[in-house]
Amino acid sequence: MRCVLALAVLHFAIIYSWDIADAAEGSSVLSTLEARHPRLMLKDADLGWLRASYSEDPAMRKCVLDTCKDANDCLNLKPLVHRLEGPRLLSVSRDCLRRIYSLAMAYRWTGQERYAAKAKENLLEVCAFKDWNPSHFLDTAEMSHAVGVGYDWLFDYLDPQTRDKIRSALIEKGLKPGLEVYDKNGWWAKSEHNWNQVCNGGMIIGSLAIAETDPSYAERMIPAAVKSLPLALKSYGPDGAWGEGPGYWSYATHYTAYGLTALDTALGNTFGLLEIDGLSKAGSFPVYTAGPTGLYLNFADVGERSARRPMPCMFWLARTFHNPLYAYSEHEQIAQRSASAAHLVWYTASPRPSAARKKLDCYFRGPVEVVTMRSAWDDPNALFAGIKAGYNQVNHGHLDLGTFELDALGVRWARDLGSENYNLPGYWEGKRGGQRWSYYRLGSASHNVVTLNGQHQDPLAKSSFAKTEINGDRPFTVVELTEAYADQARSARRGLAMIEGRRAVLVQDELDIQKPCELTWGMTTDAEIDVKERTVAVLKLKGKELTVRLLSPQDVGFTVESAEQEPPQHRNEGVKRLVVRLPQASGNTCVAVLLSPRWNDGKAVETAEVKPLANW
Repeated sequence: MRCVLALAVLHFAIIYSWDIADAAEGSSVLSTLEARHPRLMLKDADLGWLRASYSEDPAMRKCVLDTCKDANDCLNLKPLVHRLEGPRLLSVSRDCLRRIYSLAMAYRWTGQERYAAKAKENLLEVCAFKDWNPSHFLDTAEMSHAVGVGYDWLFDYLDPQTRDKIRSALIEKGLKPGLEVYDKNGWWAKSEHNWNQVCNGGMIIGSLAIAETDPSYAERMIPAAVKSLPLALKSYGPDGAWGEGPGYWSYATHYTAYGLTALDTALGNTFGLLEIDGLSKAGSFPVYTAGPTGLYLNFADVGERSARRPMPCMFWLARTFHNPLYAYSEHEQIAQRSASAAHLVWYTASPRPSAARKKLDCYFRGPVEVVTMRSAWDDPNALFAGIKAGYNQVNHGHLDLGTFELDALGVRWARDLGSENYNLPGYWEGKRGGQRWSYYRLGSASHNVVTLNGQHQDPLAKSSFAKTEINGDRPFTVVELTEAYADQARSARRGLAMIEGRRAVLVQDELDIQKPCELTWGMTTDAEIDVKERTVAVLKLKGKELTVRLLSPQDVGFTVESAEQEPPQHRNEGVKRLVVRLPQASGNTCVAVLLSPRWNDGKAVETAEVKPLANW
């Protein structure tokens, strides 16, 4: 039944992408082109609306001041130079993008030519590069974005000779390499992950920037991009999750916002892309996957200790889909941290707190499934737990089905180590036996999962939540993990529950093991660990305390191991593993672990009933 459903969804996505492409090609793509500059994302009329609200909106004033401060910093930066890191020019492209947005926005807001002059200088620097590194096309796409926006926003300031230089470089170094990919139906145009949105978004912006003088690029690229984008945008369905993790959610969603906003402001048409299932719900993902510590449920190739930060695309999602929660969440961020020029592009006034209703728990379905639970909002000491299921082969994925993370008392107790160095040999070899899984951070042994005989989970395994009951007194979920351990177990499930009025977390694993093997239960932590009794471990971190109790089985106990590794991998200095080993596990085996913070009232949950997951 699930296969039939998956085929039906795929069929719909293919047909839908054809319909969208037909809409883009049905008439001249540029028949509705905005003739004047700036036409990309923030027209002069929109800027005027911002100015009219400036005096009455303190949050907007902060966005303007933060942008101008960054522009002032950019005035003193060294010239941009063509320098690769590994195979990538990406850091240079992103530096250029940041400079152009801040400087050009500051010029448009203040009229001070020093900002425009510096932006022009930066544009000419990158336009003189030998190339924008098309072999790693993200670099080319982001540079095309930067140059396209700079050309468009500064059009009236730039003299005709400078415009010609910039336009020529944009065509030769950005758009022509992009057309080659589209003409050959290259891999990123067929991908379902962040490369799709970033590359298509860069080409949309670059081609629309010069569409009145060189229309052939937009006439070919817009239909191709509009046909390609649904392949990735459908990955948000049905609930807004992103399989590559919260960090890549930000990257992919920002470029979704850039690309679709450019289509809207330049052409007045988004070709049905906004209606793709799941996109309207995408803003919930960073809200619910960030714990009270601010740290994300850190799965996949997300940066170590990745935390919720300002994300301008949340304003775009808020105003596009009329969701006050997304705007409110972003206003909370920019009140504490610096805003950027892109916040002004999509600026949305803060709604009343009562309009931004949040549930305690959330269940996201999709290529990667996620359940998060918490004891409270707006309490940095609240209890938070998140667990993931899904597909081990998702782009940027790790072998971590069923992994969990836990916050309490302002501390991340159970953690994920994050991504490794992308330049390590074989980092992207991800099928069976691939070198990718030889790196500690990517394989199963570093994650908060069970392993059998020290082996990784099956790299091709899929999993899903078999039963989930949330937003009640005892929220829980059960994840079906049999495929992950199919070589050694007839069945495998993990349950995670918040118990005793959401004051503790119970993690319970049940496996039917085919023949005797060593079962290892592990949890990664920064805490100091003191095994008080065989089945009781006390974790201490930042002056706080968490007690971990092994409720089942009772004939083994906790041990402490190091998560440190030798270079060239990350060292993971000071990181530990709290481990339970069953040397000869066989048949029906249950491992139940209670994680109980010592709350500020001095109390902690000391025990819990262990009953079969089937009875949860």
